[in-house]
Amino acid sequence: MLVIFIYFNFFNANFEAIARFFHLNYPVKFVRIILPIGLSFHTFQSLSYVIEVYRGKQKAEHNFGIYSLYVMFYPQLVAGPIERPQNLLHQFYEKHNFEYRRVADGLKLMAWGMFKKIVIADRLAIAVNYVYNNPHDYTGFALIAATIFFTYQIYCDFSGYSDIAIGAAQVMGFKLMDNFNRPYFSRSLAEFWKRWHISLSSWFRDYVYIALGGNRVAKLKWTVNILITFLISGLWHGANWTYVVWGAVNGSIIIFSSFTKKIREYCLRITGLAKLPALHRGIQVSITFLTVSLLWIIFRANNISEAVYIMRNLFSGIARVNITSQFKNLGMPESELAIGVFLIIFLEIIHVIQRHGSIRHMLADKPAYLRWPVYYCLLLGIVCFGEFGKNQFIYFQF
Repeated sequence: MLVIFIYFNFFNANFEAIARFFHLNYPVKFVRIILPIGLSFHTFQSLSYVIEVYRGKQKAEHNFGIYSLYVMFYPQLVAGPIERPQNLLHQFYEKHNFEYRRVADGLKLMAWGMFKKIVIADRLAIAVNYVYNNPHDYTGFALIAATIFFTYQIYCDFSGYSDIAIGAAQVMGFKLMDNFNRPYFSRSLAEFWKRWHISLSSWFRDYVYIALGGNRVAKLKWTVNILITFLISGLWHGANWTYVVWGAVNGSIIIFSSFTKKIREYCLRITGLAKLPALHRGIQVSITFLTVSLLWIIFRANNISEAVYIMRNLFSGIARVNITSQFKNLGMPESELAIGVFLIIFLEIIHVIQRHGSIRHMLADKPAYLRWPVYYCLLLGIVCFGEFGKNQFIYFQF
């Protein structure tokens, strides 16, 4: 069903192009069909149930209403988190009494998710769309700024959705799995994928990668397993060659990192970085962040040729260009761009504070005269600085 609805026209277009190249007649027509809401999510959540029952790790659910609720639970309806039956099914049989602390925590998480989506992501989206929809009009600093903005836009957009979904479920007494864990503080690309969209990454790990043999196979077979997993992951995100290439490059970098592990350890010893763990960690985080940002170019670009253009022209003419003039060409007033930069810095400060736990839990133990000003500032920030346009969540298209 997923292939028919999402990928039929994609594969059909490619087969038609191949046939045209060899001057062959290709009579298969394109299908105009309405895509069901959240089809990819429903399919993967249903598959997790079927596979777990098949493996004997989950008893079959005989109540069709409960099973339907598992598939269509409304907080996670469109974009997850993609749950496992062991975590969610039993919760539908439990009684959920009103608990002030639980409801308050859920509402706080929803508010923080709204802030990340409406105030940060949708503000950055203005400049990102302006540049990425016409990339050949830009070089250098404008492309760099739009790329960094998209790096934070997609994070705030999707983690904001996840926060809203998890918070809404918590208000009603249900616990969904965490979906993000400060991914841009990862020290490697492999670690990044353990902290980004955790429900999907763990789904591919459990049902594709490990099912293929994981890392308990010969090195060559392991590289094939990694590539297959990331290629499927890329294709899951959409019927476009940009997603396929994006997945393949992610997998290739992880494979390359594995094969060069001993070389990197040797370089650590001879440079003395091993004795400076804080500096070493900072370098690893910076390199991983830059790698992920460059990979997001492939993900966001409209096609492969535009992605190649952007990468080739990221640093074109930077020394000769007036940065102030570049700011004026990003589709936003300079004041709005300054607010966007400030919000990115603010977000990272919050992430640094959250190394030791969630801020909402930290605030819960503080006196009311400290807690409530923070809550009001958050709500006022949404009202005063939110971009209330028609920007849907990015992951709705997947």
